[in-house]
Parts: sequence; structure tokens; C-alpha cells
Amino acid sequence: MKLELEGKSVLITGASKGIGLSTARAFAAEGCSLHLAARSKPELEANRDSIMGEFGVDVQVHAGDLSDTAVLDKLGAACADVDILVNNAGDIPAGDIVSVSDTAWRKGWDLKVHGYIYLTRLLYPRMQARGSGVIVNDIGNSGENWDANYIAGASGNASLMAFTRALGGVSLDHGVRVVGVNPGPVATDRMIKMMKRRATDWYGDDSRWEELNDKYPGKRPATPEEVADLIVFLSSVRAGYITGTIVTIDGGIASRRSII
Repeated sequence: MKLELEGKSVLITGASKGIGLSTARAFAAEGCSLHLAARSKPELEANRDSIMGEFGVDVQVHAGDLSDTAVLDKLGAACADVDILVNNAGDIPAGDIVSVSDTAWRKGWDLKVHGYIYLTRLLYPRMQARGSGVIVNDIGNSGENWDANYIAGASGNASLMAFTRALGGVSLDHGVRVVGVNPGPVATDRMIKMMKRRATDWYGDDSRWEELNDKYPGKRPATPEEVADLIVFLSSVRAGYITGTIVTIDGGIASRRSII
């Protein structure tokens, strides 16, 4: 299937590793130029060099703390005319209502919830003015499948789901599409950290985290590449009438009302 993305420009946040890096590579394979944003400059530069060497596309990197509005203002100005925005940066801590500190809760929301919303508020008017653009919010299935032991993340993701549906419900009137992706467990470094926390909660031993794979559909998590392929498809003209909705990619976990 031809996605007709060649020549499009894409901004991806949280692009140093995991889903963000896989998404960058998937867009590069389609011939897109890239803006990669994350905290770690060395990782971004290594990714830039690797992607440019393999795919021959232009890649710009933007290192900074994406929970800082001043950093987002600078990023928004540098990437004002991108065709596609992928909001992906996030690290909301696991834990129940008591164990997650107010500081950690606010820090996690500043990066993901407020970060997604703020960057969208910067770039959406530009897309609206020119009558084209796509915004993809990488959210997470805990927003529809609530877990008291991931209460900060579940609450934040539910907010981003509502934000995506509200804006996406009217955005196509101006030629812009806003969609969301809800991954469940994905084989990333962040997932391992969360699985270790879950293994501690369930078994009292974080070293038993790999046992949790047996509880997943197909006895495995999704791969970052599977999520990236969905994001790229949703960004393409082949998904031109999809907006204001969330696509869940979790092997059926949310549909069976399981948290794992």
C-alpha cells in the first residue's frame, strides 16, 4: 500500500528510544524528513546519524526538557510548519494514590499531559491556517482500562483521550486530523521498569518481571515497530477520514477488561 508520505515533515517527541525511535525510522522509510525531540542530546544525535545514513532523509534534532514550556515554545517555533506532529514523550510514574508523590505526579503530567496539549496548541493553529496537517497522540490503554496501581497514568491518559476526541471532532472542518493511539504493553525500557514495579506489587520481587509475559495475549507484549506502523498509517492519506478517535493496540487487553 502506497501511503503517499514522501516529502512530508514530521516532528516526533520522545524520539530518543522505544516507540519514538521506531516511529522515526518508519517515517524515514516512507521518505519523510524528521525533527526528533527528547531530553538526551547524545541519543538524538546517534539516531540522527543512523537514520540519515540508512534512509538518506533530512533529520534535525532538538534536545531539551519537554516538560518546560520555554523548551516547547522554542521547539514549536523551530518546527512551526511540520506536516505531522507525533506527541510521544511521556514517563508518568506507576503507583497507587498514596505511593505517587505530588511532585512525581505533577512532573509526569507536565511532560505528557500538559506537554501534548501545549505543543498541540502551538502547532494546530498553523495547520488550521494552511488547511492541512495530522496530529497523533501516543497515549496508552490505561486511559480506557483503569488501574489503581497506575492511577496517575490512567488519569492522565484518560484526559488525553478526551482532548484528542474533542479536538479531532472538529479539526477536519479545517483540513486537520487529530487521532490517538493506545498501546498496551510494549517491549521498551520503560515497560520493563513498569513490569518490575508490577512484579514487586504482585510477587514482592522485581526480578520476577519476565513471568508477567505469560499473562499477555500471545504471551508477549507488542513490539515498538507494530505501534510505529500504526502511527505512520494513521498519519497517511489512507486514513484521511479518521479523526477524533483512538485506536487501541494491546492484543485485546482492554476489551477483556484486564490490566495486564
